[in-house]
Formats: sequence, structure tokens, C-alpha cells
Amino acid sequence: MEKEKELKKISKFLSLVLRHKPEVIGVELDNNGWTSVELLIQKMNASGHPIDLEILNEVVQTNNKKRFAFNESQALIRANQGHSVQVELGYTPQQPPEKLYHGTAQTNVDSIIKSGIERRDRHHVHLSPDTETATNVGQRHGKPVVLTVLSGQMYQERFAFYLSENGVWLTDHVPAQYLQK
Repeated sequence: MEKEKELKKISKFLSLVLRHKPEVIGVELDNNGWTSVELLIQKMNASGHPIDLEILNEVVQTNNKKRFAFNESQALIRANQGHSVQVELGYTPQQPPEKLYHGTAQTNVDSIIKSGIERRDRHHVHLSPDTETATNVGQRHGKPVVLTVLSGQMYQERFAFYLSENGVWLTDHVPAQYLQK
């Protein structure tokens, strides 16, 4: 149990560094969001966040949301999506399923129904392929509500969708007319 807590703590810190604030430990992300594994480990250790390659591997492999990925040689690491810093993840547009789901808190529903789902400070709106995942996402913010997104209709009307490496669907904006409560 203690090890699980430690891995979660490391995962949260990695999310901060690889998605939002690489400067916190003094690493840089390339245009595609990658940074050197060796440098990341070195900088994390120097900043008081002890980690080695074995622990980093375990965090990447066991993270239930598959937030991180190594390149083929495992020399580079990046977050799969959710960046607030400018990166180009290199995803190609794909046809989504007819319906996708967005989990949010009850307190956000009125605003979303009015203006749609906006990406805000992220690169994309994140959508789930199933209601269970969307419910889990919504619970992080309060009493969960799952909205159905008419993604098939959006796609037919020329909205672009991307599928991240960890199964999260991404799009730039979901206008209110494509939402069902």
C-alpha cells in the first residue's frame, strides 16, 4: 500500500512536469512533448524527488490512466495528452464512434449546456469512450454528471477527432448542440 501511494505521488509530479511546468525541475520538452529519460531522472533526483529508471518504468506501466509513454528506445518520455504547454503530439485525425462521453461535476453542467465543452487551458477537450470512465473523471470534480457527445454527427460536419495513445478521444471544442444530458 505504501508503494502504491509513492507511485501515485510520483505520477502526479510527473504530470505536473510533463504536461504543465517542465521548468519546475529544469527540463525542456521538445515540439512533440518528449524529454530525455536520463535528464528527467537526474533533474528529479536533484530537486528532491528521488526516482530511478526502474521506478519510472513502473509508474509508466502501472498508471491506470496510461498518462505517460516512452519512445521505442525508452530514451525519451512524454505525457500522452492534457498539456497546457505548447506541444504537437502528432496525432492524426480519426473517425470517432457515434457517441463519446464527457464526465464533469454537476456544478459545471449549466455552463456547458449553454456554451458547450471548451478546452480552456488544455490543447483539447478530453472525451471518454464509455460512461464508466467519464463517471470516474466527473467524480474528481464533485458530484459526477456524464454528458453524451454526438461525436459521429460532429465528425460528419467536419470536426476533427484524435485518439491518444491511452484511449482518450480529443477534439478542439464540443458545441452545445452536440450534447445530450
